[in-house]
Amino acid sequence: MNTGYNPEFNPTGIEGGVDTNFIPWIDLPQAPGMSIKPLRASTESGMFSVIVRLQKGTELSGLVYLGAMDMLVLSGSMTYPDGPMAGTLEPGTWGYAPANARIQRIVADQDTEFLGNFYGPIAFVGDDSQSVTSILTALDVSAAARNRGVTLVPNTLAECMQPRPPAYQGPAEPLAIAGTDSKALVTEAEGIAKDVGRSVHPHFIDTRAVPWLVNPELPDMGLKVLRVSEETGITSLIVRHNGVAGPHYHLGAADFLVLSGRIGYRAGPPEGYGPGVWFYEPAGARHEATQRVSDEDLIYTANVYGPLQFDEGPDTPIAAVQSWMQYKALADASGVALVKSTFEGDASLLAWAPLGSEAATL
Repeated sequence: MNTGYNPEFNPTGIEGGVDTNFIPWIDLPQAPGMSIKPLRASTESGMFSVIVRLQKGTELSGLVYLGAMDMLVLSGSMTYPDGPMAGTLEPGTWGYAPANARIQRIVADQDTEFLGNFYGPIAFVGDDSQSVTSILTALDVSAAARNRGVTLVPNTLAECMQPRPPAYQGPAEPLAIAGTDSKALVTEAEGIAKDVGRSVHPHFIDTRAVPWLVNPELPDMGLKVLRVSEETGITSLIVRHNGVAGPHYHLGAADFLVLSGRIGYRAGPPEGYGPGVWFYEPAGARHEATQRVSDEDLIYTANVYGPLQFDEGPDTPIAAVQSWMQYKALADASGVALVKSTFEGDASLLAWAPLGSEAATL
């Protein structure tokens, strides 16, 4: 039975999403030309989630990811000129780098914005390739948000129960994709087969080239499986959510960025939340139903950090548990290749779309 988890959990405070279009850009002294919209920062794990903006012409060098990171390019274009992750990243490109990956250079070919989930700090190495000139941590992100009056998304169930602090009062600074059909980031297929370098790199994948996977028992739900970690159980997805997700517990945390449509959410407005809204579900959160509240396809990114447990309502038996194993099995059963990370010791399986493959559309 599903009793005993969090029967008193009924938050009406600061649970829910943050509209990234209303968060200011905050410059980072560690990286001239780079600014962020802070979303979440954990002092327990060191993880932080931000929207990053790189001004055209910005060149960052000597980056070392002390924790893994994943990203989705929302607008613009940037290039990794060197090393095992060399390639040009354009809108709709999803990327992943394991902990301890060293990036020689990143060059912003245009003004570029991307969603970044960093599982640990970023170290900036000096020209001698040995000394550390600066470091960006979750504490830095938290301090930057506090100094600008930005409320970060809560990390725990207990924090979700607290009263909502005053909202940010400064001017809104929308994303570059605000007001556009951002669904195109992950669904348009035109020209992909001819776009050399965008769909063939195991650590950078054009999400438009990844097929939608559909469980016959859930025909209104489509998934693009981007990463499955056999070590941590973390799964990265693009979700097309046109049905209703029934009662469920988040036994592990999860985060989302809405790209298209509107999602109905507990304690949210009747019209739901639209593109540019980012959510974090703390471990143990429960929802009786989650569904789209518009006629447009509801599409969002998802990082799932642990299993989802489904039932038919409070005090009913467990109906199903969805974990990394089910996502991997769905990809395998659908004939969609997941390939091993090219970094030694990294247990990630990554989406693969060979050059010339047929891209998936709606």
